[in-house]
Amino acid sequence: MTGVLDVDIREVAPRDGLQIEKPVSTAAKARLIAALVATGVRRIEATAFVSPRAVPAMADASEVAELLSQWPDVEFSALVASPGGARRAVAAGITRVEYVVSASDTHSQANARRSTAEALAQTAEVADTVHGAGGLLEVIVAMAWDCPFEGRTPVARTVDLLGRAHTLGADSLCLGDTIGTATPVRVGALVGAAVEAVPGVPLGAHFHDTYGSGLASAWAAYQAGVRRLDASAGGLGGCPFAPGASGNIATEELVHLFEDGGLSTGIDLDACVVAAEVAADVVGHAVPSRLLRAVRARS
Repeated sequence: MTGVLDVDIREVAPRDGLQIEKPVSTAAKARLIAALVATGVRRIEATAFVSPRAVPAMADASEVAELLSQWPDVEFSALVASPGGARRAVAAGITRVEYVVSASDTHSQANARRSTAEALAQTAEVADTVHGAGGLLEVIVAMAWDCPFEGRTPVARTVDLLGRAHTLGADSLCLGDTIGTATPVRVGALVGAAVEAVPGVPLGAHFHDTYGSGLASAWAAYQAGVRRLDASAGGLGGCPFAPGASGNIATEELVHLFEDGGLSTGIDLDACVVAAEVAADVVGHAVPSRLLRAVRARS
């Protein structure tokens, strides 16, 4: 894959999109991944190496990893919540790893059974495992803007976590609007502070759409300097440890937003609509995407 993109979208439907769903078969996940690859997306978060008791939908992470070699032109990654998860990912052949550190102690205890400080301290061990396999580590700061338990997250707290995670070995960083309540003004403020605090470090953003401001927040992040954004086919997704959180921003809607504005994503919108249809079929229910509903209505 060649060419410089204005916006680099990572597709997260196979992981974030499916993690709160009833478990679907590995074959169904392969069908979804194939549809996503057909869109032209360059990066796909394929699975998560986490406790199968806590997240049953990700219990087949190793089996999914075995399928990925059939798509050699795509950069696949996996999410982990512990050093053990990182070791499992690397053993399965996935060396692009995302490690989550929550800015909220309450959420961190619910999500990873450890405090924010304890989770952050493990970044170095995760980084050593990933780097030892020749891979790259991204640290995602969850609850970067808001927490359902603790309220608004101070900008200084999120920025401090980003800087410390980079010092401990993160190659790139990501701001997670885990419960989908961020708004453009606050997005711009946090991204601006983050860019100043960790200059030159690749910075992404991950938005959910609980309050309907996900796309506007993604645009604000781009305007503030972010070039790496996450999205999920059909708008699937949500955090099992964050009450009230809804799905991610829909990939097809994000692609439409940027391509219609003259900014390249390298992703085919028609193929995105097909992938959203596949996502809906795989989970067996309607998906949140408004663009998909509009296309269906026209046809």
